[in-house]
Amino acid sequence: MSKRDFLLEIGLEEIPARFVDGAIQQLEDKVKRWLEENNIHFELVTPYATPRRLALLIQGMAEKQEDIKEEVKGPAKKIALDEQGNWSKAAQGFAKSQGVATEDFYFQELKGVEYIYATKEIKGIETRELLPQLQDLIIGMTFPKNMKWGTHEQRFVRPLRWIVALFGQEIIPITITNITSGNISEGHRFLGERIQIKVPSEYEKQLLGQYVIASVSERRKSIQAQITMLAEEKGWVVPVDQELLDEVVHLVEYPTALSGSFDADFLQIPQEVLITSMKENQRYFPVQDQEGKLLPHFITVRNGGVDSEGIVVRGNEKVLRARLADARFFYEEDKKLKIEVALAKLDQVVFHEELGTIGDKVKRIKEFSSQLSTALNFSSQTAQFVSRTAEICKFDLVSQMVYEFPELQGRMGQEYAYLAGEDQEVANAIFEHYLPRYAGDILPASEIGAIVSVADKLDTIVGSFGLGIVPTGSQDPYGLRRQATGIVQIILDRKWGLSLDQLFQLAIEHFQAKELLKRDRQEVLQDLQQFFQLRIKNRLQEQGIRYDVIDAVSEHQHIELDSIFKKAEVLAVKVEEPEFKLWVETFTRVNNLAQKHAWIEGAVDEQLFEKDVERELYRAIQEAQSAYSQNTNEKEWAAALAELGKLKAPIDQFFEQVMVMVDDEKIRQNRMTLLQQISKLVQHYADFSKIVFPS
Repeated sequence: MSKRDFLLEIGLEEIPARFVDGAIQQLEDKVKRWLEENNIHFELVTPYATPRRLALLIQGMAEKQEDIKEEVKGPAKKIALDEQGNWSKAAQGFAKSQGVATEDFYFQELKGVEYIYATKEIKGIETRELLPQLQDLIIGMTFPKNMKWGTHEQRFVRPLRWIVALFGQEIIPITITNITSGNISEGHRFLGERIQIKVPSEYEKQLLGQYVIASVSERRKSIQAQITMLAEEKGWVVPVDQELLDEVVHLVEYPTALSGSFDADFLQIPQEVLITSMKENQRYFPVQDQEGKLLPHFITVRNGGVDSEGIVVRGNEKVLRARLADARFFYEEDKKLKIEVALAKLDQVVFHEELGTIGDKVKRIKEFSSQLSTALNFSSQTAQFVSRTAEICKFDLVSQMVYEFPELQGRMGQEYAYLAGEDQEVANAIFEHYLPRYAGDILPASEIGAIVSVADKLDTIVGSFGLGIVPTGSQDPYGLRRQATGIVQIILDRKWGLSLDQLFQLAIEHFQAKELLKRDRQEVLQDLQQFFQLRIKNRLQEQGIRYDVIDAVSEHQHIELDSIFKKAEVLAVKVEEPEFKLWVETFTRVNNLAQKHAWIEGAVDEQLFEKDVERELYRAIQEAQSAYSQNTNEKEWAAALAELGKLKAPIDQFFEQVMVMVDDEKIRQNRMTLLQQISKLVQHYADFSKIVFPS
């Protein structure tokens, strides 16, 4: 089958950098799906994206759809033939509707009934006739924000300026608003010119001649190489922030890295402030020396060629100077702010209209942190640090610096607290209580910061759940999933002997006591358990634990988190051993019997034993309970599982020689009590019925 290359380019006003990746991925996915649905063969799709264009080069696109042979089923044989054996009107109607001849019919049995079948051939349509359908596909694209322009009703991420739709050398007609497709593209806004794309395969090369690097990956490589070259020339170290790099890649079409400087006096401002100002305001890459100390220089990437006269660099330096002057002013003014005054201002800042102010939240954090300190038996000194940290953990939110740069919350609190004479442990913990801020972020380094972090995050989660604000689907405006994951990570990292139920109950009591719980307490608790259970499962999956093992160990919210993860690690190894399947079969048989009957309170009566195997099983249970308890207290979960395994033999002997459901009620209940004791012990470790073995 003959083939051609196809080029689709959508030319636009500058797209916001944060939308570019999603936009080109969406276009690529839609077009690939359209090609597959229309049975149009292609070899390779290469996406291109710049601030002013979204483009796809599709190599080896078939010139027509593939022909399809399709088997179609008609009426049953008894309906298809009349009494004389001729084709009935139903059969003839089927032939006409499917475009086949009755001579092509054949019979085939389906579920004991014979039907007529035919194989019809659907001829493929010329691809050039189908490609105009891409117009609707483009119009149907969605973006985080859309806009209208001129008098057009069409909404798009930015106004369309040109469309290239080229199948080989043939222009495919596509019209959106007042733009009709052609083979004319635009070069760089200032350095390039309009160009006629001769053939799709020359697209990238022709654009490069007009100062446009169309490939995202090639622009990224170019920027990285230029930054590296500048750093080597100057003897600098440039730690490239990947998020900043991704943004810069989508801000330029023809990147040129330049270096500039600022007044060294600005280095008296905390390093984080300077770095944040350079990155957030100007999209500059900060520069360090070999020891990691910030230098009064920066690297910027312009959308154009070499700045031979230094005009661009001087302009960037001037703008940065003004930004840093503002930052220095904020810093000097914030240092005058007394912590007590800042705390009073928090009472005027609304956290949530139904949960009160930030000041109210801080009071709850302080109470909750103190309870956790007590539960974990912290020293009086550590407990005091926790209390003070919780009390002032949010005071920097009313500072001018954090108002200007919200991402510096915590960092400025740490700095200002230290300058105000707070203990270093407290100052550090103010920053730490925001950790982890995102996936892969560091965790609090101190017990103090970890406690306040958990208290703060749980306050937000339980407060939200108490109001009915529960994340659903992709909707999570308060970042509750991220905060719940942070809690799980911190508890595991600190190896605290805390269960999630302990935390939930403490937090719910706080909100209930303050009449802030707007839903039934038990419903809130159940929602919290399910919500955190998913976070636990996700975490275990990241560690490569099997799904059935995860299900087996993650049902118990009352068990310490650290224990859940250790048990999962032990089970993940054990399930691969052949003998373990036999253990599970035995435990499942016990549990099934135990669950079928009402739980029997009271102890086992040895006087009611009729056979030696009952006594032997009872002794084995007592020994297992003692050894199991000792190992779980010391968190030796592998040894604890081994103790459970020792019960298999006496359980099997018991079932071989004893009838549990005898007529004598006392003996029956005594034997059931034995089994229920085993079930309780085994279920404390895991729900082994969740384990799946290959058949």
